[in-house]
Amino acid sequence: MSKSMKGTYYHNIDAKGRLIVPSKLRDALGSEFVITPGFENCLYLYSNEEWDNFTEKLNGLGNKKTVVRNMKRFFQANAADCEIDSQGRTLIPPQLRQKANLEKEVVVIGNGEKAEIWSKDAWEEQQKDPMLSPDMLMKQLEESDIDF
Repeated sequence: MSKSMKGTYYHNIDAKGRLIVPSKLRDALGSEFVITPGFENCLYLYSNEEWDNFTEKLNGLGNKKTVVRNMKRFFQANAADCEIDSQGRTLIPPQLRQKANLEKEVVVIGNGEKAEIWSKDAWEEQQKDPMLSPDMLMKQLEESDIDF
């Protein structure tokens, strides 16, 4: 079982498109991992083990429904194998930086089985969403079938 990722880390992408992966996330990700576009205009980082778990779930959905085929394409066609260099950096492919509007300042967050990379501006804007207040989240949980 892989380690859970957590925390919020502010970093910069250098001129060559490299990002220092926060040391607290490196252990959970491993020296080689997968980056793919995520929802809400960020990138997802999966350890190889978690990527295999994720793609197994995707593949288990079949191919009959258009939404499933599109989800598979969204995640798998745009995924990139990445590795951490001796200085703790990884190169984020240009097409993925473009998809998430990553330029210089970014925020890397741990989100359980994966990490996420956000542009600093997008992360700060997302955090202002009133739907993310603790009271609103609790209300949404109470209205759903999610037992927390």
